[in-house]
Amino acid sequence: MSKYLLSTYATGGAVAEMTMAPEDMQAFMQRVATLEAEMDKRGTFVFGGQLHGPDASTVVRGTDADRVMTDGPFVEAKEHIAGFYIIEAADLDEALSWAGKVVDAIGQPIEVRPFAAAGRVEM
Repeated sequence: MSKYLLSTYATGGAVAEMTMAPEDMQAFMQRVATLEAEMDKRGTFVFGGQLHGPDASTVVRGTDADRVMTDGPFVEAKEHIAGFYIIEAADLDEALSWAGKVVDAIGQPIEVRPFAAAGRVEM
């Protein structure tokens, strides 16, 4: 099994800042809960989460002697990562199938990216 990152992007604020009628938000949350329950049941779900908007980010640059921190996203762009899932799948085709289910649940495009190596890099 390989690990994959399924990331969703948004424009403007994060998903939580979307203006939805309460019944639409409830339906949205139910679709996400159903999807995550299916991922759990099949042993696919590793971790996932929704992120705050890009205005909540801090970028850290430099070396120990010259550390600089700035507010805001690393890249100025209209789109930003809004949330993600880390899943385990047998292959890319299975990961893409799960990505399709995420698209169905949240109605946003999903980028699928495999992890380069399992575990931590040893020095």
